[in-house]
Amino acid sequence: MGIVGAFDIHRGQLTYDYVRTETGEVRRGQIRPADRQHLRGWLTGFQGEEGVAFAVEACTGWRYVAEELRRAGCEVHLAEPAELSEKRGPKKRAKTDAADARHSRELLQQGRTPESWIPTTEILDAREMIRLYKDLMEERGSWLQRIAATLFHQGVARLDRVLSPTGKALLEDVELSPTGRRAVVVGLRQVERLSEELEVLGKEIRKRSVEQVACRALIETQYGVGPILAYAIWAELGDVRRFSSSSDAVRYAGIDITVYSSDGKRSKGHLSRQGSSLLRWALYEAAMHASRASSPDHAYYANVKARRQGDAELAIQSVARKLVRRCYHTLRELEPVSAAA
Repeated sequence: MGIVGAFDIHRGQLTYDYVRTETGEVRRGQIRPADRQHLRGWLTGFQGEEGVAFAVEACTGWRYVAEELRRAGCEVHLAEPAELSEKRGPKKRAKTDAADARHSRELLQQGRTPESWIPTTEILDAREMIRLYKDLMEERGSWLQRIAATLFHQGVARLDRVLSPTGKALLEDVELSPTGRRAVVVGLRQVERLSEELEVLGKEIRKRSVEQVACRALIETQYGVGPILAYAIWAELGDVRRFSSSSDAVRYAGIDITVYSSDGKRSKGHLSRQGSSLLRWALYEAAMHASRASSPDHAYYANVKARRQGDAELAIQSVARKLVRRCYHTLRELEPVSAAA
């Protein structure tokens, strides 16, 4: 390589450190402000250069940096943050942006960069959409909980369908303080707004999902996986060929069991929860359908539940692990071109 470098990304500036391997000349500095336009202008200085490679930590902001580097013809290496931090070792001096950029550049020179997979633009956009959908769902749920808490705090009988015409009509007659009624009215207005946003976004996600070959394969082969959950699972798993086995996919989802064992002591197993929280949500939602008698996994679900003294939560988690393994094999069997079609 002719030039090897790295960026340390922050909202205010991009700190760079690169070396010309032929001469050993090192350049360090910052690009301010940290935005696409200024980075693009800075990269024009590498026009005509061959063998330019930069490492970028996979933190917030890496997408536009990687896109601009590729646009300029540079080779991009995305570094996994946790492993990158581990390679820094124990801190013996002050941590600075310049030191971080230099460390990343040195690892790239030595061929020791902890590489992280770079998703395609299609998958990045899919992740943005499904995460927005999940955020809207959570916000809507928070407002519903707030409405329910306000009603309970003021001694109102539970209204299970507060959003239905009947529920709204009943609210008109219940006894509430002025501030409590205002809180309920504002909450209902926010719920309606979010419901409209969810309807529009959900319709677009379903359309994209049924048009996507990989998503259709998940919908057709996995019980409980509809268009939205299929879109979430596909977007978060990405190219499963980067996993050596289905066990890696389980670990990536953060639903593997971690146990500490030493001598005669053994701690109770817990989910690692190290990975995509949205993928865990999608798998859990799909696995909940296993409790239905019509589910092909119902017998397994019932067996695990019985062995765990009726713990339905553990049974659902077990089904979720089976589900992600099956999704891994379904996606891996697709042709590379079809999977991204």
